[in-house]
Order: sequence, then C-alpha cells, then structure tokens
Amino acid sequence: MAKPRVFVSSTFYDLKHIRSSIENFIDGLGYESVLSEKGDIAYNPDIPLDESCYKEVHSCDIFVLIIGGRYGSSASSEGKIETKDFYTRFESITKLEYENANNRDIPTYILIEKSVYAEYETFKRNRDNKTIIYASVDSVNIFVFIDKILSQTRNNPIQQFERHIDIESWLKLQWAGLFKDLIQKRKTQAEINELSKEVKELSNINTTLKRYLEEIVSTTDGKKGHELIEQEEERLAHSRTMNEFKSNPFVVGIVYDFGITIDEAFKLFSNSKTLEEFAVKHAEFGGYKGDRESLLKAWKYNNKLIDSINAVRRIINKPPFKTL
Repeated sequence: MAKPRVFVSSTFYDLKHIRSSIENFIDGLGYESVLSEKGDIAYNPDIPLDESCYKEVHSCDIFVLIIGGRYGSSASSEGKIETKDFYTRFESITKLEYENANNRDIPTYILIEKSVYAEYETFKRNRDNKTIIYASVDSVNIFVFIDKILSQTRNNPIQQFERHIDIESWLKLQWAGLFKDLIQKRKTQAEINELSKEVKELSNINTTLKRYLEEIVSTTDGKKGHELIEQEEERLAHSRTMNEFKSNPFVVGIVYDFGITIDEAFKLFSNSKTLEEFAVKHAEFGGYKGDRESLLKAWKYNNKLIDSINAVRRIINKPPFKTL
C-alpha cells in the first residue's frame, strides 16, 4: 500500500536531534519520512547534490519545514561566496527546498523555533539598524526567509516550538484535520454530482423560457423590447461574472483570511492598475508591515501566485498584470 511521503527540510547540525525525533514520529504514523541523512535521496552524479534534493521534494506528498537559528549552506546556484557575515545575502539549500515545494503546491507545515521568532519580531522593528546583535540566529537571511513565508497568501501555516513534542503534537492535529477535510470533500463531491444533474436540467428549461420571453417582448414593442432584452443580458452577464468571482478559491481565501467583503475584494482586483499596486494593497489588507522592497522581491519569483491573480483578472474581464 502506498504511503504518504513526508519531506523534512531543515539545517542539520543544530537540529539533528529534532530531525531524528520527527523521523520516528512520521514513521510511527505509518508514513514514509524523507530525510537527507537517511540516504532517502537518490543523488545524481551529473548534477550538484542540492539539485537532487529539490528533485526529491517534487516526489513527496507533504513538506515539513523546520527553522532554527542557522540559515544553512548556500545553494550550488550561488557559486562560491568568499565571506559570509551576518548581513551577507544568499540563498540556502533549505530555502530553495521550500520554494520547490511551494511552487508545486505541496501541502506545507512550517515550524519556527520560538526564540528565533521572538528575534524576528525585533528585526521587523529595526530593519535598517545593523548594530543590533541577535543571539538566536546566525544570519539576517533567516528573517528574510520568514518574511517570504509570511507574504504567501495560503499554504503557509506556522507554529512556534521549543521541544520536539511541540512539533509532533501540532503535526498530529494538522494531519488529522487534513484527513477529515479529505473525507468531507469526497462526501461533498457526491452531492455536487447529484446537484449538477438537476442544474443541467434547469439550464435547459431556462434556455427555453428565455426564447419564449424574447419572442413575446420583441413582438409587443420592438424598440423597447430589444432595449429590455439587452439590459437583462448585461445584468445576467454581470451576475455570472460575480458568481464566478465569489466562488474562485483564491478570492475565497483572501475574503476569509483578511476578513473583507466580496465588494472590497472586487475593488482590489479591478482598481489595481499594476501588479505592484495590487501587491501593496493586498499586503495592507493582510496587515503586513514589512518593507516594500522585500515584499515585491518575494512576489517577483512567485509565478503560481501571479497566475492565480491573473486568473481572477480574466474572470472580471480585466487584462492580466505584467510580472514585476
């Protein structure tokens, strides 16, 4: 029987005991844990080692990211970095593992060490102050990484932890909820299939009635009748557009997460003239107080997010945004 494959991503040396405990926890649930130190990753001799890790992420069903005080080794794509002080910017292997999972929309669960998250709150208030010494982290890139995670609109649940038991308890609850949601979706799908048959029949009846009414109205008063028909067709077209807009999963997520109305969401999508303007307004709705540059950089490489936004723009007959 196939088992869910769970990829565990983190730095190794500072979190090796946590990784070992999580491995036992995952295997104890009957799932298959995937960790680099177990030899689970098939390394291709023709490509850099970290590229094999990213490839392995694609074959997994669940992605668990654990962020501690170390940022980790630089990715092979970064080349050789001569010096690395606290403020040197570079991409780590762990960060790119996360981005590969995110680009594939793999269900992701993010654990951040409590002391690291506390210092992130300090960093947010002192972004331009480079005199502060942070005790719990070895690189500013950790804070930038957390910035990127928080800028996502979905698939970014975060839990703080101090001990491995904190991680296990949270993941157990999250995966139980995921299983229940799957069962509910199967039940809902059966109900939708039944309703779709009835809707199809109603659609046929509606088409027939529309033809009857158009014929009656047009023969009663030609000019006014045609004007009335055009007005009703416009109203129905707008109603269909709004129904499609309101049922779009991305729109539903924004309305639910930000606690805004459908009308506010519609204005967000229709009134924004550029993707940059949309990103800033979107962040304001979400209460994001980070700097504009970091936000736009995070959005720039999130093709999946931009595709979702442009799909909604097409629904409301607006041209797609150009990438940043």
